[in-house]
Formats: sequence, C-alpha cells, structure tokens
Amino acid sequence: MARRLLIAVLALAAIVPVMSAHAQSGDDHYTIMRPEPPEPWLPPKYKSPRGTRQHIVAPQPLEVPPPSQPAVPPPLYVPQTGQLLPNLPGVSGAGPGGRETSQDRALRCANQAGVYGQATGDRNTYVGSCINQ
Repeated sequence: MARRLLIAVLALAAIVPVMSAHAQSGDDHYTIMRPEPPEPWLPPKYKSPRGTRQHIVAPQPLEVPPPSQPAVPPPLYVPQTGQLLPNLPGVSGAGPGGRETSQDRALRCANQAGVYGQATGDRNTYVGSCINQ
C-alpha cells in the first residue's frame, strides 16, 4: 500500500509542473484574462447623404380669438339707500364657456359690497340680493 501511495505522489508531482507551465506559456487561446479590444470613447459623427438639403419649415401661427368680455349684469337697486349701484365686471373666462358660476357671482358681490362700503346699506342684504339677481 505504501508503494501505491508513493507512485501516486510521484505521478502527481510530475504532472503539476507541466500543467502550471502550460498555463503560463503565453498562449492567448487558452487564457481567461485576455485584454478586451479597445473601444472608441466617442460615437462616430453623423454624416448626411450628399445632395440632400434640409429645409426649415416654420409652423403657421395659430389664430387665437380675442377674449370675450363677460356680460356685466344691470345695476343693482339698494332700497335702504335708494341708490343704483353698478355691478363690477366678473372674472374673465370664469366657468365653462365664459359663464359666471354661482361661486364667481358670490365673490363678485362680496367684493362689490366691500368696494361700495356704506352705500350698500346692510352688507348681508346687499350681497344676498346681488347673488339672487
């Protein structure tokens, strides 16, 4: 048994240097650490085909209709003071189709009550009658 072990160790000792010498021989076919081919840093520039002309086409300007003026309601009569107070113009473009919504009307009436001050008499009555106009 010792003889068999001695023969195996000697055979292994003879094969190992041959395998390592073959790995370091410089043969590029069997190396895994072969350097990759160099890649260019920048992509190639675009070359247009000869004879072509590039024309710049400017888009046609869009015709935008002028904004419509919102309809101003008629002046509001204040019975407490006996005056006709003109309505201020509403918010332009308010609501779909430029119509004044109830929230827009409430804001406009509250704003008018602040602008006209004492001429409105009772402020709450003025805003209520303005909204219901």
